[in-house]
Amino acid sequence: MAHRQIVLDTETTGIDPKQGHRIIEIGCVELVNRRLTGNNFHVYINPQREIEEEAIDVHGITNEFLRDKPLYHQIAHEFLEYIRGAELVIHNAAFDIGHMDNEFALLNQGFPNTADVCSVLDTLKMARDLHPGQKNNLDALCRRYDIDNSKRTLHGALLDSEILADVYLSMTGGQVKLNLNQNKDEGSTQQMGGIRRLSADRAPLVVLRATEQEHAAHEERLDLVAKGGQCLWRAE
Repeated sequence: MAHRQIVLDTETTGIDPKQGHRIIEIGCVELVNRRLTGNNFHVYINPQREIEEEAIDVHGITNEFLRDKPLYHQIAHEFLEYIRGAELVIHNAAFDIGHMDNEFALLNQGFPNTADVCSVLDTLKMARDLHPGQKNNLDALCRRYDIDNSKRTLHGALLDSEILADVYLSMTGGQVKLNLNQNKDEGSTQQMGGIRRLSADRAPLVVLRATEQEHAAHEERLDLVAKGGQCLWRAE
C-alpha cells in the first residue's frame, strides 16, 4: 500500500490565531513512498486583516499583494481533500495545525480538525530527539545535512516545504535524489532523476584479464593471509 505524505508549511499574519491572526500562504509537497511526485499544492490567501510588520519582515508578503487573492473559504474544500488521509510532515507542527484548525473552525461549516483526517509527524521534535542541545531550525538542519537553501532569503511556504522534504528524507536515512539521467532537462524544477540505460548497439565492453605475474602475486598475498588459518578468498 502506498504511503502518502504531505510536507506542509504555512505563512501567517502573526503568531497567535487566538489573537485573530490568519493564514496567508499554504505550500505543500507530496511524497509517495518517499518519492517526490510533483503533485504539489500552493495558494496565497487574502486574510481580510492587516499583516503585522514583524511577520512581513519574515516572509515578505504584503497586504497589497494579497488584496486580490482568494479567501480561505474559497480554497478550504480543495485543500482539505488534498491532505485527507495523508501523513503531514511539518516543522513545528503545533503552529501550522493550530492555524489550520482555526481557519476551518471560522467557516462554521462542520469542517473536521486536521488530526481527524490526517496523521501528523513533527520534524522539529524528530530533530530534537536526533540532535539534543543543538539548533534545529530549518536553516540549521540544512547546514547539518548539506542541503542547499541559498534561495531561502525569506520564508516562503512552498520553498520551505520543498527544503523540508529534503531535510526529512535525509534525517530518516533515505536517498533524496537519484539523478543518473544525463539527458534530463536542466531547467526542470523537479529533478526526479532516473536510470540511464546504455544503447543496445554500443561497442562491447573490454575485459581485462590478470596476467600470470599478477596471478602469482595474488597467490603470494593469499599465502600470507592463510598463515592465520583458512583463507576465505581461496577456493578449496
